[in-house]
Amino acid sequence: MPASSAAILGSTVLLPGTPPRACRDTAAARWWARPLSRWLAAREARALRALNGLDGVPTLLDWDGRRLLRTVVAGHTMCAARPGEAAYFRDARRLLARVHRRGIAHNDLAREPNWLVQPDGRAGLIDFQLAWHDARRGAWFRLLAREDLRHLLKHKRSYCPQHLTARERRLLATPSAGARVWRWTLHPLGRTLRRWLAPS
Repeated sequence: MPASSAAILGSTVLLPGTPPRACRDTAAARWWARPLSRWLAAREARALRALNGLDGVPTLLDWDGRRLLRTVVAGHTMCAARPGEAAYFRDARRLLARVHRRGIAHNDLAREPNWLVQPDGRAGLIDFQLAWHDARRGAWFRLLAREDLRHLLKHKRSYCPQHLTARERRLLATPSAGARVWRWTLHPLGRTLRRWLAPS
């Protein structure tokens, strides 16, 4: 992430100090995009609050309805690091299971930049603005969590397909009805949102 970035949905600035922190300012969004920007930031704040204390994800430091302050997870994005070891994907699956146990489905794990390879080789996760929170982990949550896992396995298939298990291959071969709906409806919307979030 650059030290400062600005986009339609607001600005994000890296702050000096230890640990490194990032401040997302929704007031910097275009006036017509501010309600959406604040809604997405509030979703991220809620998810990070539920994940407090979990290694490998940012820690929420403050959310005042306008600015979101969080820690920064050190590491390289999956697409930059290109992890080819089965150990990384085992750790990523454990991290994802811990996130799900907190009642959080990420909802945007098809994007490799949301997966990190930390300096010690462990997995990290960022960008929880599309996350779904359900402390009871009902039926809809379980469907979303399944799709989170399928997206991780797609990345594993890209980087170390020889380590996919038979069970993992079966899961990849059976997308849910919800995944098909997502592919044709919400996924194009997500691409549009990401273009709006990209630095100008």
